[in-house]
Amino acid sequence: VDLVESGGGLVQPGGSLKLSCVASGSIYSFYTMGWYRQAPGLQRELVATITSGESPTTNYGDSVKGRFTISMDNAKKTVYLQMNSLKPEDTAIYYCNSELITGSYRYLDRWGQGTLVTVSS
Repeated sequence: VDLVESGGGLVQPGGSLKLSCVASGSIYSFYTMGWYRQAPGLQRELVATITSGESPTTNYGDSVKGRFTISMDNAKKTVYLQMNSLKPEDTAIYYCNSELITGSYRYLDRWGQGTLVTVSS
C-alpha cells in the first residue's frame, strides 16, 4: 500500500492551496486518513485527521482550526486538505497518513513521502 501526496508548492501569505493524497494497493477499508506536518527543527505535528464511514469525524490541530478543512473520498481512496489564509508559519513538509486494513486483513499505519508547502512573499 502506498500513499502519494500532491499539491504542495509556493504560495504567498493569505493564499490557498489544496493538497491531495491518494492511496493505492490492496485496501479493504480505512480507519482514518490525515495530514501531519514537520517544519525544520521542529517535531512532526498533527494538522488534521478524518475517520472513514458514513458519518466521518474530524480533528484539527489548534494552529489550523478555522483555516484548514480536511475531506475524504472513500471511493477514490483520496484525502484532501484545503488550506486557506496561509501563514509563513504553515511552511513545512506535509505528510499523509492512513490507518487501514489491507486486502489480506492486516492492519497498517502508512505514511506518504511528503509534499513541501512554502508560504512566503
